[in-house]
Amino acid sequence: MMKFLEHKYGTQIKVLQDVGLNSLLARLCHPDTHQPTINELVEFIYTQLIMTVLDQEFPTKVTRVPTRMTQKHPQSLLEVNALNTEQKVVSVNLARAGTFPSHVCYNLLNYILDPKLIRQDHVTAARVTDKAHKVIGTTLAGSKIGGPIDDSIVLFPDPMGATGGTIISALDHYKKEVKGSAKKFVSLHLIITPEYISQVTKSHPDLIVYAVRIDRGLSPEKVLKAVPGEFWQQEKGLDDNDYIVPGGGGFGEILNNSYV
Repeated sequence: MMKFLEHKYGTQIKVLQDVGLNSLLARLCHPDTHQPTINELVEFIYTQLIMTVLDQEFPTKVTRVPTRMTQKHPQSLLEVNALNTEQKVVSVNLARAGTFPSHVCYNLLNYILDPKLIRQDHVTAARVTDKAHKVIGTTLAGSKIGGPIDDSIVLFPDPMGATGGTIISALDHYKKEVKGSAKKFVSLHLIITPEYISQVTKSHPDLIVYAVRIDRGLSPEKVLKAVPGEFWQQEKGLDDNDYIVPGGGGFGEILNNSYV
């Protein structure tokens, strides 16, 4: 049974308690981890992360299917509670850090659900910073949306949930500019911060957030010893340039070998 972190951020926030994933994520964050290892680690982690979301958030139905033994024993079909393959899904590639994670989710979904009902959208999002390199917003430079989102589960696989600006801008776009009403919106992150949770829950309280880890490493010692969220306003996971601490540095830069 999947375990989740005990916290006081609200029921929409799901932080996994998985020693295997945390071990892989710790290695991914290590300064010696670069290409091609980083891609392999991201694929391992996001495969498990999307499987968790499928288990927790997607509809199921009892299905009777044949096995290799059915020819000899036709009366004994396999009866299993499986995912409803008719569920529509949109995986949103938030370029550039989210490009590979979205591909991993999209690829796996095509094997588990009906591929005709699965699509991948593309949104180019970038931080906007001031002269002090502090994030002051997010700009959407362009998008390629494959149609309406009626009855779809819309996924945002984005490794770092730092300030929340990218997710908020993307959700604003889908709710205001894309036709249809989604069944639910789910974000999938490697790391999130208390600041991220505060911003996204204010702007989009319907968003369901999944993460492998929450980082609040710049919080006072008393706060770090308490249950996450108990002293939410005193928790701090972002430095002055809005990078996560302890974090993992810029995953987008390392994933793409592009440091501009």
